[in-house]
Amino acid sequence: MAAGSDPAAPGAAITLELCGSWEHVPPCPLAPHHTGHARDGNEVKLRIVFAAEPAKENEVRRRIEKALAGGSLTGPGGVKTNWTFRDSGPAILSDAEREQAKRIAAEPQSPET
Repeated sequence: MAAGSDPAAPGAAITLELCGSWEHVPPCPLAPHHTGHARDGNEVKLRIVFAAEPAKENEVRRRIEKALAGGSLTGPGGVKTNWTFRDSGPAILSDAEREQAKRIAAEPQSPET
């Protein structure tokens, strides 16, 4: 991702793919989630913590990869951010992420899920 680009844009693309909108009434309709990012030069690493029923996990992961593979997002202000998606995969949660996962898993689910 180019210097000066918004490192939160890939996370916003994930939210758009999982929820259909950046702004919606909680909870997230498919999987409550949180996306964190860390920039090192032109590289941005994401950590996505989500809570999903086991039967929906593959769908959530597929949608996350689809959002990232898209490689761009035009934000609400009309600013377009581009990135190159390299890879993804599951990871072991840190203690803080494990607590976060418990919190978001406890959020009430919407009736259509």
